[in-house]
Amino acid sequence: MCGIVGGIAATDVVPVILEGLRRLEYRGYDSAGLAFLDGSGVLQRRRSIGRVAELAAVHASEGFASGIGIGHTRWATHGGIAEQNAHPLISSEEIAVVHNGIIENYQNLRQRLQALGYAFSSETDTEVIAHLVHWYRGQLPNLLAAVQAASRELQGAYAFAVLSRRDPDTLILHRRGCPLLLGIAENGHYFASDVAALLPVTRRVLYLEDGDFAALSQNQLQLRDAEGVALQREEHWSQLSSAAIDLGPYRHFMQKEIHEQPRALADTLEGALGDEFSIDQLWGEGAAARLQQIDRVLLLASGTSHYASLVGRQWIESLAGIPAQAELGHEYRYRESIAEPRQLVVTLSQSGETLDTYEALRHAQALGHSHTLSICNVAESAIPRASALRFLTRAGPEIGVASTKAFTTQLVALYLLALSLGVLRGRINATALQEHREALRQLPGSVQQALNLEPQIQLWANQFADKEHALFLGRGLHYPIALEGALKLKEISYIHAEAYPAGELKHGPLALVDARMPVVVIAPNDRLLEKLAANMQEVHARGGQLYVFTDLDSHYQASAGVHVIRLPRHAGLLSPVLHAIPVQLLAYHAALVKGTDVDRPRNLAKAVTVE
Repeated sequence: MCGIVGGIAATDVVPVILEGLRRLEYRGYDSAGLAFLDGSGVLQRRRSIGRVAELAAVHASEGFASGIGIGHTRWATHGGIAEQNAHPLISSEEIAVVHNGIIENYQNLRQRLQALGYAFSSETDTEVIAHLVHWYRGQLPNLLAAVQAASRELQGAYAFAVLSRRDPDTLILHRRGCPLLLGIAENGHYFASDVAALLPVTRRVLYLEDGDFAALSQNQLQLRDAEGVALQREEHWSQLSSAAIDLGPYRHFMQKEIHEQPRALADTLEGALGDEFSIDQLWGEGAAARLQQIDRVLLLASGTSHYASLVGRQWIESLAGIPAQAELGHEYRYRESIAEPRQLVVTLSQSGETLDTYEALRHAQALGHSHTLSICNVAESAIPRASALRFLTRAGPEIGVASTKAFTTQLVALYLLALSLGVLRGRINATALQEHREALRQLPGSVQQALNLEPQIQLWANQFADKEHALFLGRGLHYPIALEGALKLKEISYIHAEAYPAGELKHGPLALVDARMPVVVIAPNDRLLEKLAANMQEVHARGGQLYVFTDLDSHYQASAGVHVIRLPRHAGLLSPVLHAIPVQLLAYHAALVKGTDVDRPRNLAKAVTVE
């Protein structure tokens, strides 16, 4: 969730760190800071509560510079939002640390270090790393050895970087569970928790694996395992462009990403719509043989990705005739789950670093599940690297905290999975497959038509802005879209919203309905429309205001207290993708009216790398 960036170079690295921190703002944070060695070799630190811009203003006024430094944006976990808890954390004016993740045994380490004479100035778990490294640096010959010794005492999932006054030509990094990558530039070496932070200086990157240590100097990069044995990692050339993470003509990244969905869907579907439908090309070498061995599917995800998996579960059962289950990763990991050797375990994560999903995958593998598949938007992230099969959604970088194009591209990936399983089980013949592929081919255009409804949705948003609560209703495939709509509205407008299967309305939620409670209904022209119409009548009869998203070919009409917006003609099984668009736009425009921070909603983070 926090952002890490730093480097050591023959030139001033401070502007690079500040720009890198700015590019990591999307991850969510409440404070920012950096540490560096000044011209006299003295360890300096600057921290601020609030935005990176405030830290940049301090730099502009003081004009400090350095060839070595580390920076951080913090999302508060241990300790409140206060300057003493902001990173970097320092020990004895010699060691500075920036850290992402959780040190689970920090209380025990804190007590031990206090007994050794260390005074703590923060409430964070990070400070134990700084003091522990300082302690070992006094016993061992160099900073790498000290960090390796300290790491053996740390429990949890984390990534951190260490700067030492005693070792002015070296930065040490360590990764265990949280993302960290290295950048190779002409004038030195850099590191970050996201490649976007390094694009201004390099596209040559190495991804650290779990347990890796890295020692960086201006001219040298050394990788070691936990025992100090040298190792190598494959170098990659990042395909991410600076333009892809620039705002362009849009007011917010969320708006940009909503409107990028036709292209994102087309790019994601490209490999499935060619002359041949190749399962091995879609999911990885040997996928067809592996998928023929499975007889059930478990989908693991969190947040928006979980809602995608709720739709995918129904598609898999409908198209492939295979029992499917969707679970929250953080719940699956801690219950007494039963191993099913012939079960396909599918993990969904936009970043590929979502910790609770990653740990759920590791838990499944520990139970003996070898059939694993990841659906992810970042090719070199931890979850796809840990999976037997993988599918890359080609959504491009998603900067806004509230997921939009990552969600819809996950949906089409799950649809492709359902088709693949249906073909392998003989439930989808060549003619039916072509029909499904043609429907997918038409999907980006239909999504563009849904986006064209934005002015109508904007008018609705004006009526939501003064509301404190909202209900979302859906049935069948569209109940997860109601969940997603409620999540989006609460995430960025701070309007409390709940979603229910419409049949549950009279089992309790109907008690909340009055003229002040808008009720949003996902009402496609499918076989459940008449049932849904009866539920809507229950709301209307009690004075509730209905806001209905239906289809062009639906006969449902607007009336007093019933507002209707019509999407393109019913898209069959792919209808959830289309109906995701208007709920995204509704949330976005409601937030605009309320004046909230659309791209960086309070208390939330984009990459959830803590449990």
